[in-house]
Order: sequence, then C-alpha cells, then structure tokens
Amino acid sequence: MDYIVSTLSNLAEQSAFFNLTPGNYLMIVVALVFLYLAIAHDFEPLLLVPIAFGMMLVNIYPDIMAAPSNGAAGGLLYYFYLLDKWAILPSLIFMGVGAMTDFGPLIANPSSFLMGAAAQFGIFVAYFGAIAMGFNDKAAASISIIGGADGPTSIFLATKLGQTDILGPIAVAAYSYMSLVPIIQPPIMKLLTTHKERTIKMAQLRPVSKLEKILFPIIVTVVVAMILPTTAPLIGMLMLGNLFRECGVVRQLQETASNALMYIVVIILGTSVGATTSAKAFLNVTTLKIVVLGLLAFMFGTAAGVILGKIMCVCTHGKINPLIGSAGVSAVPMAARVSQKVGAEYDPTNFLLMHAMGPNVAGVIGTAVVAGTFMAVFGIF
Repeated sequence: MDYIVSTLSNLAEQSAFFNLTPGNYLMIVVALVFLYLAIAHDFEPLLLVPIAFGMMLVNIYPDIMAAPSNGAAGGLLYYFYLLDKWAILPSLIFMGVGAMTDFGPLIANPSSFLMGAAAQFGIFVAYFGAIAMGFNDKAAASISIIGGADGPTSIFLATKLGQTDILGPIAVAAYSYMSLVPIIQPPIMKLLTTHKERTIKMAQLRPVSKLEKILFPIIVTVVVAMILPTTAPLIGMLMLGNLFRECGVVRQLQETASNALMYIVVIILGTSVGATTSAKAFLNVTTLKIVVLGLLAFMFGTAAGVILGKIMCVCTHGKINPLIGSAGVSAVPMAARVSQKVGAEYDPTNFLLMHAMGPNVAGVIGTAVVAGTFMAVFGIF
C-alpha cells in the first residue's frame, strides 16, 4: 500500500500543476487567446496557431526548450530554435515568399518602391526610441526591425547582431503584429485619408512580359548584393524563389518552395518562436518595452506609407489611391489585403489588391536592405 501511495504521490508531484508559476498560467491564457483569434477570427492562423501552441507547450513543460547538458539531449523545440538562431529558417521563409509572390505589380509600377521605402520610417523611429529607453545600439537595431512587420528579418538580424537574449520577445512581437495587421492598420489608414481619396480608382497596370519577370530577380540580386553583401541570404533566397516561379522550367522546385517546404518551415519556425516565450524569459520590463516600441514602429511605418501615398496622389493629380501606401510594410500579402478591404468598404467595385502588392513587395526588399545596412554599420558579415 505504501508503494502505491508513494508512486501516486511522485506522479502527482511531477505533474505540471505542482511546478507552474502564476506567470506560466498567465502565458498559457495568452496562448489560448492567440489560438482563439487565429481559429475563431481567422487572424493569420498559419502564423498564430503554431506560435500560440509553442507558447502553451513551453509554459506547461519548460524542459521542451532545455539545452543539452551533462550528456543529456536537449528538448525538442530547442533543436527547432537552433535553426532560427543559425538564420536558416528565415532565409527559407524568404525563398517560399518569393516562390509564392508575383512581382509583376512592382515591375509595372516602379514608383511603388517609394512607398515601400517610406514605410521603413517606422524602423528608424523605433531605433532612436530604443536608444532613448536605454538599449544598446545593436539591441535597438534588432528591435527596430519589428516596425517592418517582418518576422523572418527580425529573427535574422537579432541573431546576426548577437541579441539572442531578446530574440524571443522580438520574434513574437514581429509575428504578432504581422497577424494583427487587419486590426492595427485600418484606423490609421482612415485617420490619414479622406473619403474622396479612399474611393480613387487606379488605372489597370500595364502587362509585364515574361522576360521582365525573369530578369527582375536576377538584376535585383546582383545590384543589392553588390551594394550590401550582407543582404545576400535574405534577398538572394527571396529572388531565387521568385526565379523558380517565373522561369517556367523548374515547376517542381517552385511548387516545393511555395507549398511543402514553406509549410514545414512555418511549423518549425512558429512553434520555436512561441517556445521562446516562457514566463521567466518573457514577463519582464524589457519585453514590455520591446512590444511597445514594435507597435509604435509599425504604426509610424504604416502612417509614413499612407502619407507618401497622399503626396504621390497629389503629384499624379489623383491617379494613386493613398491606401496602398499602408502596404509598404513587409507583411506579405496581409498588408495588401488590408488595403483592398478598406478600399472596398467605401466602394465595393474598387480593386486595389494588385496595386497594393507593388508597395508590399517593395517593403519586403526595403526591410531586408535596412537589416543589411545595420549589419554593415556594425561590421557584421
């Protein structure tokens, strides 16, 4: 009888109920809220579901992220996390995005590059804000990239600059804001535009030839990587994926990069990012600062894109709808879909999606270039 009691007592003591802190329970609730938003409200479920599940797992069983010690193997998600830390998964995500994305709208309307560039303004707002809050320059640079709403680039830069101690909050903030684009952006877009501007119908984009689509990723890779070699892993993979799509002779590679490989990487990346949010590592003042700075950066980036869109609207005598400027952040294609949705609220016959994809793709390139610039400034190769 004593043996049975002792066994049951040991089992009870090893259960999570005896080992969790109030912080763990709080993070589990946050994870459940994220799951609810993803499943019930369709807030980018491909991102939020694995992130939220990883968050829940690490707060129930922290050892799932334990590093190897004394000859014992590490936790499962620790090895997933190493692929983030080595910047492998962010680069593969970029290849998948390139394979899925039509760069035609950007080629047809090169002025979209300006809106993509303007939306990077939020990054520099966050950089100087982080410096003012007491972060060192490398940490500030890592945090600021959240403003581009680009999770892979945020992870890539944080690891390259050696900021792995704040990688978890940075990654979660970046991916959370990517998922919450439909909530964060519309109020800013509506605040900065008039009803007349929102209902502007843009002329159909010119047809883009197959040769242009093939040459574009090659030329961009050569030019950008020659000027900023540090961008080669991200820009190179983005353009390689797009070349798979456009060249027409490697359909199997394009389908693999945009489907099977992409989704495998999303599962590994999402769960490992979520698993960095243990209560011990996440519930502190530094995390709060990072979340606030990231939100401000994203809001300023959105506003800057819309404001430049308004300026371009005036310069073109009303030919550009300022709403597409908000798509200059890197959340592809979420930001472009939001531009379409807000425009359709005021005129259901107004189709802005393809026009918004130009600034959206430009934003991806722009954020990668800013990350490469930070790396060059700090002497990271």
